[in-house]
Amino acid sequence: MDIGPALAALIPSVGVGVIFWIVIRSLVNADRTERAALARMDREDAARANETQKSPEI
Repeated sequence: MDIGPALAALIPSVGVGVIFWIVIRSLVNADRTERAALARMDREDAARANETQKSPEI
């Protein structure tokens, strides 16, 4: 039983699947990082706004 032709037929599909998985994983990680950065910026803006409200300007 020769499995060479069967492997030759499966390798391109597996390769494309791996590339697809890597691309999707990097997109999800980039989105997660961007959401964390935006949340941090929102917290900093809210803290800055609270500081200006608490201390009146003279």
